[in-house]
Amino acid sequence: MSVRSFSRRALLQGLLAGTAATAITAATRRAMGNGRARRVIVFYYPDGIAGRSQDGMGTLWWASGAGSSLMLSEILQPLEARKGDCVFVRGTHMGSTDEGSHPGGAKKLLTNKDGGGGTSIDQHLANTVGREAMHRHLYLGAQANANNASGDKHISYASPGVTVAPEDDPIRAFRRLFGSGTVGGMPAPMPTNTDLEDDRSVIDSALGDLNELKLRAGVSESAKLDLHLEALRELETRLRAMSMGMMMGAPPPPASCSMPRLEYAELTGSALYAPENFPRILRAQTDLMVTAMACGLTKVGVIQCSHHTSELIMSRFMGSEMFDPGFDMRSHQASHYGARQDRGNRLFTDYLKQRRWWVSQFAYLLEQLRARPEGDGTMLDNSVVLLCSEVSDGNTHSHADMPFVVAGRGGGCISTGRVIEQNRRHGDLLAAIAGAMGERVSGWGDGSGERLPGLLS
Repeated sequence: MSVRSFSRRALLQGLLAGTAATAITAATRRAMGNGRARRVIVFYYPDGIAGRSQDGMGTLWWASGAGSSLMLSEILQPLEARKGDCVFVRGTHMGSTDEGSHPGGAKKLLTNKDGGGGTSIDQHLANTVGREAMHRHLYLGAQANANNASGDKHISYASPGVTVAPEDDPIRAFRRLFGSGTVGGMPAPMPTNTDLEDDRSVIDSALGDLNELKLRAGVSESAKLDLHLEALRELETRLRAMSMGMMMGAPPPPASCSMPRLEYAELTGSALYAPENFPRILRAQTDLMVTAMACGLTKVGVIQCSHHTSELIMSRFMGSEMFDPGFDMRSHQASHYGARQDRGNRLFTDYLKQRRWWVSQFAYLLEQLRARPEGDGTMLDNSVVLLCSEVSDGNTHSHADMPFVVAGRGGGCISTGRVIEQNRRHGDLLAAIAGAMGERVSGWGDGSGERLPGLLS
């Protein structure tokens, strides 16, 4: 199914549903007042960071100071422009069980249950504060199911020991979100036109119906429709271009190679899991997450980039500082850089580049949230966004001093632009994130008995 086959019916249903979801929750949001987040997003990347090394060198994932004096390490530099929107959490750990294990870290990351014997915080929030949204939980992946990954390769646990698989295909995710919907519990009005059979924009083809809809809507809801339309048009353009680029073989081959055969297949299979396509897929999934949140379709989302012990060949990311067409460097491969932080060791220097790239992708997510006005601020002001991985140091697989960053002001309940250092189980951090969403939990998982002190106002 290509992008061009989205129907006017599907588009209108999605827009109506998104507008309705926003309108339905407006009274609830007013009742909550300031000091409560409207959404939470988890951004996961694999294989940790350059933490405390075996030869005693300190972590290269650090931040110090506060406000205008806040300083970031070289790995965190892509967040320089957004550091005032972040809280850098130091010292939290995931407990000693399965210490030194990627799978053990992935099981505990969002459950804080040794052995993965619990529900992850995102699933809990989806079933509590997010239960009224059309989509309680939006779990998007970028090659997170590569090589038939399952089980502990995924970080979201619907119940003890049971993970949920993310959706890796951005076009299929788009159809799921905007292909059907309801308004106030009733089916949305459906135009009778058939699916498009040409390459016109589905938004342009539906403009007549949309203009009629805007005339019937009030000023406030009409403005929301305009916002949704603008976001959808940009996303449609990106997906169409990405789909065609993958079908035609992108990036272009060097002059010494013959042109590839044109592939007019669906955006699935080998194209969806080709490492050189990873940056565009992740960008599409990030845009889709922000659009879905802006349209009020969900309050709880997870973006999973690949999976632990990742075989993702990051040296094929054209345009990045890692790009090297003559050498394949994988994420997990680079993470085993050895006992020393040796800048003469290519594994180590490539690992630093990879970690910076992940941070830059998180920064892009924050920029997209910040670019959307909401209330008296932006979507980022009303969000809680967690950056995380399943281990701290990638070489030792340590579960101590985990590399957590919390971004967004949570509707006013989080003071940003600072560092928090707490030597305690990371379940306290998960509990504080739940608290920012208005969910009253005193702790989360094993060894956690309170919200992380200092995070919430």
